[in-house]
Amino acid sequence: MRTIGMKRALIGAAIAALAMNASAANAATATATAKAKILQQITLTNTSDLDFGTIVSGTAASTVAVSTAGAATCGTGLTCIGTTTAAGFNIAGTSGALVGITGPTSVTLTSGGNNMSAALTYSASTVTLGATGGTFSVGGTLSVGASQAAGNYAGTFTVTANYQ
Repeated sequence: MRTIGMKRALIGAAIAALAMNASAANAATATATAKAKILQQITLTNTSDLDFGTIVSGTAASTVAVSTAGAATCGTGLTCIGTTTAAGFNIAGTSGALVGITGPTSVTLTSGGNNMSAALTYSASTVTLGATGGTFSVGGTLSVGASQAAGNYAGTFTVTANYQ
């Protein structure tokens, strides 16, 4: 009887060993890498304001356009005097990174209870940063009303730079 019990124990051990080997033979492993890329925080600095210069209004509505390079075009019936500039911005961040530029498409300039609107144009929608950062500018087309009321008109707009 001892041999039967011993045979049973040996057979049981053999079956257990085969079962362990069978699952180990079907096992597979893989390795993954965890990664992170850290970018320097973006800083955005205004270097010049959008200035349409000094305008003498006419009897008919017209426009004054300032390109993103700062060049002005004075509309029919208006007299434009003085220096014009596009709004300029410097971007600092990680060299080689792509930065998206967003902002409003218009700005309202007010003087007391009077106002004018300017459509804004951007020199770029994205900038790839170099070792010294990057730049972009904003120009616009100001709509001047017929016999626009005299005054010092001003308005503000906010632009945003984000990594893409």
